[in-house]
Amino acid sequence: MSTNADDHQVKDSLEQLRCHFTWEISVEDDEIPDLENRVLDQIEFLDTKYNVGIHNLLAYVKHLKDQNEEALESLKEAEDLIQKDHANQADVRSLVTWGNFAWVYYHMGKLAEAQTYLDKVENICKKFSNPFRYRMECPEIDCEEGWALLKCGGKNYERAKACFEKALEVDPENPEFNAGYAISTYRLDGFKFATKDHKPFSLLPLRQAVRLNPDNGYIKVLLALKLQDEGQEAEGEKYVEEALTSMSSQTYVFRYAAKFYRRKGSVDKALQLLKMALQATPTSALLHHQIGLCYKAQMIQIKEATKGQPRGQNRERVDKMIRSAIFYFESAVEKKPTFEVALLDLARMHIEAGNHRKAEEIFQKLLRTNPVVEETMQDIHLHYGRFQEYQKKSEVNAIIHYLKAIKIEQASLARDKSIYSLKKLVLRKLQRNALDLESLSLLGFVYKLKGKMNEALEYYEQALRLAADFENSVGQGP
Repeated sequence: MSTNADDHQVKDSLEQLRCHFTWEISVEDDEIPDLENRVLDQIEFLDTKYNVGIHNLLAYVKHLKDQNEEALESLKEAEDLIQKDHANQADVRSLVTWGNFAWVYYHMGKLAEAQTYLDKVENICKKFSNPFRYRMECPEIDCEEGWALLKCGGKNYERAKACFEKALEVDPENPEFNAGYAISTYRLDGFKFATKDHKPFSLLPLRQAVRLNPDNGYIKVLLALKLQDEGQEAEGEKYVEEALTSMSSQTYVFRYAAKFYRRKGSVDKALQLLKMALQATPTSALLHHQIGLCYKAQMIQIKEATKGQPRGQNRERVDKMIRSAIFYFESAVEKKPTFEVALLDLARMHIEAGNHRKAEEIFQKLLRTNPVVEETMQDIHLHYGRFQEYQKKSEVNAIIHYLKAIKIEQASLARDKSIYSLKKLVLRKLQRNALDLESLSLLGFVYKLKGKMNEALEYYEQALRLAADFENSVGQGP
């Protein structure tokens, strides 16, 4: 058989495997450095009994960077961990790792080695009387697929959740499956939290995961944040304090405990925790963004205390907070160029600093993005509209972007704010010119969105009468 035919035969077999190379994990090229940093941080700082999967994912990331020799090293580490931590399940737990080995060797042009690993997978499938030659359905593989998807960004979260759900159907009390399901629902809840029709669905899974993983401080702080979201801050704080007294996953606990304290208003305490975490994981985009948010919160506190007119030392402190926030938001974006929320925070902080040209550049970049969460794009249009209205003094452009936010029909706080901003702007225009046809139509549109159909009709009719009067006057012209 020719080498070409061998290649096709091996490739056909590889396509049947269940591993990182066949899971269609969505990772953009400019996301790879941040993903690799997060994977390395997790290996070093997240205490977990489930470390085989993260070494498999690191191998896949190394392959994406054309570092196949390093990928093989990570896969060997995964194999060692299987023997150490899962000796009683080594056969099933090895299937994903062997599948990855086969794919890496194939990409290196080593077909014989690829075939060796395909044979290993085939032998396990035979041992368990599996109907497929190179593919086995089992909850452990569903779970590993879920962890991989969860690590690779928001566009993969729904699929991650589905993987953990599938695993839980087989073993509903499994601590690992419950942990993965709880974390994926928490992440998805974060996407939905800003929407008006939000109904929390991660609270019960997080409680269940904490019950089954009582020593896992990371899951405890996520539960604390969810309780805080739902107005149960006192109960949440008990979980934060428990997690902080434990030595488990401290770097990760610090991140989320800091978020809890910042939202509670204890910004100094939040900054202290974040800076401790940053010493351990200096490449974390999330940490830099969270520190920036703390400086932004401190700026807002001073402005509110001075009724928006900080002078003397207060003015100096505000300027210092703005500079610090910009520094950390820039660091977050540098480490993760696709971090749209941090980019938006950076644009808004440049507005605070009076750097309008820089803010415009960032907004133009944001308007070219395609965020996973629709509400993020609504936020972008809302804040760009405000920038156009208040800094650039362009009512026309402000209206365009408020309307773009509104036309994304996801019910959200950002959409409500856009409707309110549009109404306020249109009313101001009508004060200057009560016969402004466009403003009357837009006001009709605003009332229609609010469900106030009588008011909407009233303004639409005024606009129509004006349009008819205008046409008549033009028709009777000289």
